Amino acid sequence: MGDYCDDDYYQDYEDYDDEDSVDGFQVDTQLVAANKSGSSSMVITKESLLAAQRDDIHTVMELLSLEEHQARSLLIHHRWDVDRVLQLLIEKGRDKLYAEVGVTIIDHDDIILPELSSMIECNICFDNVSASEVTAMDCGHFFCNSCWTQHFIVKINEGQSRRIRCMAPQCNAVCDDVKIRHLVSMHNPNLAEKFDRFLFESYIEDNKRVKWCPSVPHCGNAIRVQDDELCEVECACGIQFCFSCLSEAHSPCSCIMWELWSKKCEDESETVNWITVHTKPCPKCHKPIEKNGGCNLVCCVCGQAFCWLCGGATGREHTWTTIANHSCGRYKEDHFKKTGRAKRDLERYVHYYNRYKAHLDSFKLESDLKEVINGKISTLEERDSKSKDFTWIMNGLHILFRSRRILSATYPFAYYMFGDELLKDEMKDKEKEIKKNLFENQQQQFEGNVEKLSLFLGEEFELYNDNEIMDLRMRIIAVSVSTDNLCRNLYDHIENDLLGSLTWTVHRIAPYKSRGVLRSS
Repeated sequence: MGDYCDDDYYQDYEDYDDEDSVDGFQVDTQLVAANKSGSSSMVITKESLLAAQRDDIHTVMELLSLEEHQARSLLIHHRWDVDRVLQLLIEKGRDKLYAEVGVTIIDHDDIILPELSSMIECNICFDNVSASEVTAMDCGHFFCNSCWTQHFIVKINEGQSRRIRCMAPQCNAVCDDVKIRHLVSMHNPNLAEKFDRFLFESYIEDNKRVKWCPSVPHCGNAIRVQDDELCEVECACGIQFCFSCLSEAHSPCSCIMWELWSKKCEDESETVNWITVHTKPCPKCHKPIEKNGGCNLVCCVCGQAFCWLCGGATGREHTWTTIANHSCGRYKEDHFKKTGRAKRDLERYVHYYNRYKAHLDSFKLESDLKEVINGKISTLEERDSKSKDFTWIMNGLHILFRSRRILSATYPFAYYMFGDELLKDEMKDKEKEIKKNLFENQQQQFEGNVEKLSLFLGEEFELYNDNEIMDLRMRIIAVSVSTDNLCRNLYDHIENDLLGSLTWTVHRIAPYKSRGVLRSS
């Protein structure tokens, strides 16, 4: 192990210990910048969701000098993207931006209402009502409170209450939610609460940057990211998930690939394939029969004898090589083509699934390492040891966990990337074989380093002397840095050379982060 302790390695290790490294490991420069300026994802509890919603509304209100319901309408229309609203304001101008959304800015002094003592005719129900029973919206249209109330009730019950528009013909203006709430609450307080709930839930359901944590049972948290790029995040409850599809973190698989893989692992398609490959139907009762040895004469539980090679019904007299009064002739070509194809598909699926499952099982077993290693570190700290800093062990453990999860996901990726299930017409067979070999070469190097890191972290270092601990430190740091670089290179190859070369379909993956998924603050 002396290779890890020469002067060249110490120099290499020191090179990583700069402003773009954390605890001696090279990390993503952009992520470090993000961490210095604040986390790029944030946990929002149920109690603070309303405050977060109001913050965005008040930001738009102050910047554009709008009332609350007008700012909310703009944000709902543009999926609560404040930056997008301001960008469109510059590109389109105030009037066009407001007109598209239905925000009407009219000086209330210009709205002429009849005197309170007078009677007016409502243009909806044509009843004569006093002016005190009439409500006007920002657009200047006014109708009786009864008609407004019925209009709002219908929209709320239909689930269209996030932006209720004026009743006047060809008027696109959005009604003031304060006036909606007032009129509806006078008729049905429960319906007013439902209206408020719809406005509140819009902040989650219409917002590209905020989503509920998919934990089960639900932890009650929502996650807000700084931008809507594809990313993987970690909630305060500890669950890691893809922000785009809300499945477990699955990069470098695209969301489409992961959805197909998850369904394939859950459904019974491979059971059907197994039955097709390993059994044949009885020609009499049609039950599937498995042959586990013996000659080609098979007898079903119903009493029917048949030839295993062609599936035809026969008598019972036979030798090891022949069946009386039966000539198999040429095999049923279509049947053997079908079973041959099903067998190849099954074997290919089993190949990738077994490797995916093996790394997933290793990840679950290695999850217990953290507690074990903490115990070993406590043992070392209790004795008089020269080394008091053991962050290199925990960093190595973090890289192991992250790499093991990524490594397991590379197998379903390869299953769809180099198969015919999803990207059949994207590559010629020769090109596919070349790219597959290059990918598997990088995958094997990465896999070898992950196994080596797992081996080093599993050593009984609490029994080592100071020199042995220093040697282990150098080995873990070296293989951790190497594993991180190999993982980065594999991501680049997948994103640019493989997925980036696709012509007919688009598959995006979360960008590579040396520190793993984004931990929400």
